[in-house]
Amino acid sequence: MTRIDLSEHRILGIRADNASPFTLTGTNAWIVGAGPAWLVDPGPALPAHVAALVAEVERRGGLGGLALTHDHPDHAAAVPAIREQFPDAPLAAARGDVSVRLGEGDRFGPLEAIHTPGHAPDHLAFVAGVAGLTGDAVLGEGSVFIAPDPGALSGYLEGLAKLRGRDLAVLCPGHGPPVQDPAAKLDGYVEHRLGRERRLLAGLAAGARTIGEMLDAAWDDVPPVLRPAATVTLAAHLDKLAEEGRLPAGVQRPQGADVIPTEPRPEG
Repeated sequence: MTRIDLSEHRILGIRADNASPFTLTGTNAWIVGAGPAWLVDPGPALPAHVAALVAEVERRGGLGGLALTHDHPDHAAAVPAIREQFPDAPLAAARGDVSVRLGEGDRFGPLEAIHTPGHAPDHLAFVAGVAGLTGDAVLGEGSVFIAPDPGALSGYLEGLAKLRGRDLAVLCPGHGPPVQDPAAKLDGYVEHRLGRERRLLAGLAAGARTIGEMLDAAWDDVPPVLRPAATVTLAAHLDKLAEEGRLPAGVQRPQGADVIPTEPRPEG
């Protein structure tokens, strides 16, 4: 189990041992402050991981509250186990059976919520001082899939712009290492998405219409294990082009099971 020391920001990360091609080196849980502490994304319900979180929270004077960037299981499955240990601590998120429902600009202890949809419709990032806790909106390495909800990709780019507009010193992602140059990372994320769009448009102009043809045009660098996640993001890109009136006729859009990866994480 890896500990990520950001003591200059009064933040500690504890990474779960759930490494995979989709979760990178594992899911990062972030503990903010002390007396009490605030826990963001407790992660998977692995006993050793939960025990490490509980021990650190107790060492820091108890739990003021528990917040979720989004409710995917690799970020939220440990919530029941944590709440068993700290039954009085409120749970805050954008949806679900929570104590506090959060939206854009809401505060929860030391955390300010920033609506960052795209990866999931309920996705939030949190700002604590000059640190941004970004869940799966921004990873420490690689990029993330965008779930094809209405307006998902446009909303995702708007969320990145909101984070870019904050004077952040570090990003604490849901997977991967901390990001010490947030401005460069966020600029790179926007350019990555727009670059995929340019390649997709070029493929469409050359006659690509099937899912496979479009993936070959814009995601040919993605390894086979991540191709299902790239298919998810393809659907979101097609939706954005359709919203903007730039999608040609006869394009095959991924549907149903085609847009649900086994473990929804980076698409490359």
